[in-house]
Amino acid sequence: MLLWSSIVGLIRGVSESLGATGGAAMIYSVASVFLLLSVGFPKLREFPRTYLFWGSLLFVSYELCLALSIGYANSSQQAIEVSMVNYLWPALTMVCAIVFNHQKTNFLIIPGFIIALMGICWVLGGERGLDFASITANIQDNPLSYALAFMGALIWAAYCTVTARIANGKNGVTLFFMLTAAALWVKYMLMGAEPMQFDLHTLIYLVLAAAAMGFGYAAWNVGILHGNVTLLAGASYFIPVFSAALAAFVLQTSLSLSFWQGAAMVCIGSVLCWVATRQK
Repeated sequence: MLLWSSIVGLIRGVSESLGATGGAAMIYSVASVFLLLSVGFPKLREFPRTYLFWGSLLFVSYELCLALSIGYANSSQQAIEVSMVNYLWPALTMVCAIVFNHQKTNFLIIPGFIIALMGICWVLGGERGLDFASITANIQDNPLSYALAFMGALIWAAYCTVTARIANGKNGVTLFFMLTAAALWVKYMLMGAEPMQFDLHTLIYLVLAAAAMGFGYAAWNVGILHGNVTLLAGASYFIPVFSAALAAFVLQTSLSLSFWQGAAMVCIGSVLCWVATRQK
């Protein structure tokens, strides 16, 4: 969770120097090397074909949405706000687990989900909090980033649900990262391959971002394959607070009181959702 919490600020730090697509391509390429050296390349013959197809498709799609939504943000503050939209995925994962995996729950799941959703809206409202005019204006300022973040939340919820059912205990994270890097490099070349400017500051951010991404996802895949998906999703509700704090520190950005109020609401919703899905 701590590794994931650092991703937003680090991705944004790299993209400011290397560009949204080029920076993301470099991050996933270096992360793939880290995973090859630590986790190794999986034995694909032992993998269920359905997992290879759907796992690859959903994982790569999500990572493209995540990295590009942050990279395309107009400012560091907007990048943090965009990342909060992406954090709808834990709530959506629980809903998917209940609907498709028949996870047992109780009535607390409803207020928990609503409070978490209101927390996201509170953040998007800026200093006015839950103000629909401000939320609309904020989204219209950069609809692409917000749309990518929301699509990513839906896709990652589907990935977590599908993987728990069809992976048969296999972990394809190294392959998935390599496919993501390849997709980003193709996009980078098609866009004209604009030059990237490297310096010591950028290289440090790149290595840190790649390590956080690679090892964070490796740990997460182990959790969803061998652990409790709803418990992981519930615990993930606390990521927004840690992520926002680390991103604000890394990007030297101040966040308003209403932002932290919204983040707190997301955490409260997480507790209710965890209680609702906890098995006696």
